[in-house]
Amino acid sequence: MRDTKERIQSEALRLFAENGYHAVTVEQIAAAVGIKAPSLYKHYSGKRAIFDGIVHQMEARDLQQARRYQMPEENGTAENPAGETATMERVCAFSRAQFRDWTEDEFLSRFRRMLTLEQYRDPEMARMYDQYLSAGPVGYLTDIFRPLAASPEEARLLALEFYGPMFLLYSVYDGGEKNAAALLAPGGVLVYSTCTILQRENEDVVRAFLTENPEFEAVSWTHPVCGERADGMVTLLPPVHNTDGFFIAKMHRKV
Repeated sequence: MRDTKERIQSEALRLFAENGYHAVTVEQIAAAVGIKAPSLYKHYSGKRAIFDGIVHQMEARDLQQARRYQMPEENGTAENPAGETATMERVCAFSRAQFRDWTEDEFLSRFRRMLTLEQYRDPEMARMYDQYLSAGPVGYLTDIFRPLAASPEEARLLALEFYGPMFLLYSVYDGGEKNAAALLAPGGVLVYSTCTILQRENEDVVRAFLTENPEFEAVSWTHPVCGERADGMVTLLPPVHNTDGFFIAKMHRKV
């Protein structure tokens, strides 16, 4: 059974994710735990201390995940790029694990929803949202892709192309399929890419999306290696194309 301090953090984060940090009081947190407010103050000095404890736990879990997948624990430098210590296989495995955690893990998904809810109302929450879910991941991936790119600009473009679908899918996962689709203007392009060659994670996902979202359709395009793809989908196979396994699908919103 979890101790009282852990239960306070858990219930506070649940309330923060549902109502926003500033809308929740210490009394509400205590009631959710099943204790009185004076008892809560035996464990934390106030709501801010609870929040700081939540952030500390989040950062510890993030660091543990990086170590588990042998990924850089921080961004690299021009002299020592992070990509020199990370293989593409580990990058893909780490990214899939991160997405699962941010969407399926109770603690991390609530933390993400709290930041999403508060980013427009609180400058500190906006900074943290940027650090953990927006510019931060892009900067981290830019450093990793730097050894593969011809220039820093190309490395950043690779990072945006890699992370963009994940960022969009956070909204989809939260039940915002219509909101996510609305982000694209008529004629806007949506690219779905994975680091796997499994059909269930590639073609099946794209076909299901197109069936459920008739306002989108596949776009014919020409890949420099595989040539023209009328169905908008490209699969790169290691033994055939001498690359890691990749899947890319291009769709757009109908005009």
